[in-house]
Amino acid sequence: MKKVTGIGGIFFKCKDASKVREWYKTHLGLETNEYGANFEWRESDDSTKKGSTQWSPFAETSKYFEPSTKDFMINYRVENLEALVAQLKNEGVTILDNIETFEYGKFVHIVDLEGNKIELWEPGDSE
Repeated sequence: MKKVTGIGGIFFKCKDASKVREWYKTHLGLETNEYGANFEWRESDDSTKKGSTQWSPFAETSKYFEPSTKDFMINYRVENLEALVAQLKNEGVTILDNIETFEYGKFVHIVDLEGNKIELWEPGDSE
């Protein structure tokens, strides 16, 4: 079973997320919005298939990364999230929440062996 298919996003804490977004916009040309920046790309083996990677600064007081104490979180793109979560449960991996479904895909959070919170994302059909 194919598991991780790529990086879906990089999330990190900072003192002032809006200033960080503006700095990256001004100095590195990122097209930022309230969530950060979204990088669109195409699959190398099928140029008709689109994907994206999200870059998002968070307030340093954000609780979104908990229970991890780290200032970052990685979002991994996956296939067949339900089957993967069932397999991870059988392997004793800590699953933090239930799978949530949105128009842009399905999400769940897990914790790795060092306590890092990880977000797993199965993109929706439009990705």
